[in-house]
Amino acid sequence: MEIIAAKTAGFCFGVSKAVNTIFDILGNTNDRIYTLGPIIHNEDVVEDLKKKGVKVIDDAERLEGPGNVVIRAHGVAPDVYDKLNQKKMKITDATCPYVKKIHHLVAEKQKQGWDIIIVGDREHPEVKGINGWCGNVAYIVDKVEDIDAIPDNGRDFCVVSQTTLNREKWETINEFLCKKFKNVIKFDTICNATSTRQKEAEEIAKTVDLMLVIGGNKSSNTQKLYEICKKHCERTYKIENASGIPPLEIKKIKKIGVTAGASTPDWIIKEVIEKMEELNKQENEMSFREAYESSLVTLQTGEIVKGKIIGFNNAEVYVDMGYKSDGIIPMDQFSDDPNFKPEESIKIGDEVEVFVVRVNDGDGNVLLSKKKVDAMKGWDKIEEAYEKKLPIKAVVTDVVNGGVMAKSESVRIFVPASQISDRYVKDLSEFLKQTVNVRIVELNRQKKRVVGSQRQLLEEEKARLEKEFWENIEVGKKYSGVVKSLTDFGAFVDIGGVDGLIHISELSWLKIKHPSEVLKVGDKVEVNVLEFDREKKKVSLGYKKMEDNPWYHAEQKYKVGDIVKVKVVRLVPFGAFVELEEGIDGLVHISQISNVRIGKPGDVLEIGQVVEAKILEANFETKKIGLSIKEVMPIDPPSAQKKNSQTQEQGGEELPSEHKEDIDVKIGDLLGDLKVEKTED
Repeated sequence: MEIIAAKTAGFCFGVSKAVNTIFDILGNTNDRIYTLGPIIHNEDVVEDLKKKGVKVIDDAERLEGPGNVVIRAHGVAPDVYDKLNQKKMKITDATCPYVKKIHHLVAEKQKQGWDIIIVGDREHPEVKGINGWCGNVAYIVDKVEDIDAIPDNGRDFCVVSQTTLNREKWETINEFLCKKFKNVIKFDTICNATSTRQKEAEEIAKTVDLMLVIGGNKSSNTQKLYEICKKHCERTYKIENASGIPPLEIKKIKKIGVTAGASTPDWIIKEVIEKMEELNKQENEMSFREAYESSLVTLQTGEIVKGKIIGFNNAEVYVDMGYKSDGIIPMDQFSDDPNFKPEESIKIGDEVEVFVVRVNDGDGNVLLSKKKVDAMKGWDKIEEAYEKKLPIKAVVTDVVNGGVMAKSESVRIFVPASQISDRYVKDLSEFLKQTVNVRIVELNRQKKRVVGSQRQLLEEEKARLEKEFWENIEVGKKYSGVVKSLTDFGAFVDIGGVDGLIHISELSWLKIKHPSEVLKVGDKVEVNVLEFDREKKKVSLGYKKMEDNPWYHAEQKYKVGDIVKVKVVRLVPFGAFVELEEGIDGLVHISQISNVRIGKPGDVLEIGQVVEAKILEANFETKKIGLSIKEVMPIDPPSAQKKNSQTQEQGGEELPSEHKEDIDVKIGDLLGDLKVEKTED
C-alpha cells in the first residue's frame, strides 16, 4: 500500500502565526490569557492550550481584567476592539494578514459608496468579522439562490470572499451576480494557500483508492477539502485525528491519500500516517503456514474459481488456477459476443472467473467455461435490476417479429416495437448494434424470458425534464436546443423536454420568407426565453443576436456627410426609400432628389436603380437616416434637362439652384394652402 501525503497539508501562514503567538505569550507573561473563540478549529490544539491556562471566551462582555486577549486568525469587527479597550484589556492581534486586507478593503469601498457582497458562510466568524468592518450591512451570499434576496437598486457592488472559499463556488456566484447587476467589481480574496491546498487535494483524490482529510469538525476549510476530494474519490473520510480512522480492508487498497485543513498541526498528520503504515505492516505479516495452506487448491465439478490466463490459441485458452494441472477454456466457451476477437480481447496475465465443467477431461486437464459464469452473473444482475426497477444498458443484436432482441450481461432481452421508443418507429433496423437503456418489465428465469422497455425510461425522463423546466424557467434565461420542425411561421425547438417556438420574426434581422432560410431540422441552437405560459405550456424563444443586427454597427460605419452608394427599394409620394446595405434603409426626401421641382420620385427614379447619395442626418436609436441625391449628382426630369440645354444655347443665364429650391418650396407651400382652403370650403 502506498501513502501519498499532500505537501500543503496542515497549518497555513495565518493559523501558524496565531498559534505561535499564543505560545510566545505563555512563555513571557503571568497575566490571564484569553482567546475570543477557539484560536483555531482543532479540538486537540485548543484542549492542549486550555491545560496550559488559555481560556476560551465567546463574548468580549464576559472578560474579566486584567489580562491579555488574543484575536484569532479569523479576525473580529471594530466594535469588539472598542469593548476590549473599555475593559482595559491588553490586545494581541493575531488576525491573518489576508483577512486584515479584506477588512480595510470593504471599509474603504463602503466609504466610497459601494454596496458590499461577501461570498461565504454567514455563521463563520471570519465572515462576521468582515461584515463588521462595513457596518454589518453587507449582503452575505453562500449559494446562487441567495442572490435573489439582493435588490436591484441600480447601485454599485463590491464583491469579496471568505478566504477559505471553494474557487468553483466563487466563480459560479460571480457569474450570476454579473448577469443580474450592471456594475459589479470583484476582488478575489481567496487565500493563495487555500487554493493551492484544494488543488493539490483534488489531484491526489483522482489517483487514490481512499482519501483521508484531517481537520476539526468545525473547520470550514477542512469541510471544503472533504467536499472536493469526495467528488473524485468515493471512499473519502474526514477525521480529526488518528483515532478517527475507520475500519479498512487494507488488502483492497493500493493507494491512500492524506491531506489536512489549515488548522491541523503537523503532529496530528504524522500520527495518522504512522497509524496507516502500522495497519499496512500488520496486514502484510502473513505466517508461512497460512501462505502454504492458501497455496493448496482443490477443485470440484460445478465450482466457480479464479485463475490467471497463461496462454491461448485459436481453439483454447489456458488458465493457471493453482491446481496441479492447468485449466482449458474452449474458445466457444470464453465469450458469446459475436464480435469477439481473441487476439484483441485476451491478455496474458489477466484474471478470469471460470466454471469447472469437469475436473478431468480424460487427458488430465480441467475443462472450464467462462461463458457460463458470465451468464450466471448476468442473470443475477438482471434479476436485481428487475426487483429494484433499475435501468440497464443493452446492445440491440437482432430485429425479430414484433420488436428487437438486445443483449446485456450475456442475457437476451426482448424489447417490443411499442416499447423501443416514445415515438412511432417505422423501421426497427435503425436500432441495430445501438446501445439502449431499458427497464426490465417481465422476467422468468426458468423459461429464460426477459422483456424490457426503453419507452418507460424515455417518458419518465421527459416528464422529469419538463417538470424541472417549468420550475426553473424565467424570461431571459438561455437554453441550448435542437430544431425539431419548421413551419411557415417559425421553428419549433426542443430545449430539454419542452418544445418552444422561435417565430419567423425572431429568426433574423433581415426579411426572410421561410425559416428554412436560416435553420434546418436537427440544428443545435442557442436561444433565450422571450415569454412563457405555464398553464398553456407555451414558450416563445428568441434566436437572433443583437450583434447580428445590421443597425448594431451602423453608427460606426455611417457618418453625416458621408457619400454612399444606395439602391432604390421603394417609391412613395414624399420621396424614395433606399438601401445602404441589407437591413439598413434610409429616406431621400423628394426635395433632395433634384434641383428642380418634380411631381413624384418616379419621374426620375426607378426601383432597383443604384445612385450615390450624401448622408444629411442620422438617428441610430430610431433607425432613421436622411440622405440627399441632389447634393452629389442631382437627377433632373427630361423636360428640365431640355430646358437647361435651350437656355444655354440662347446664352441665357440659369437661376442658381439654391434660389430655384426656395421658389419651389414657396410655390409648394402656396399650393398646399390653396388645397387646405378648398377642402375647408
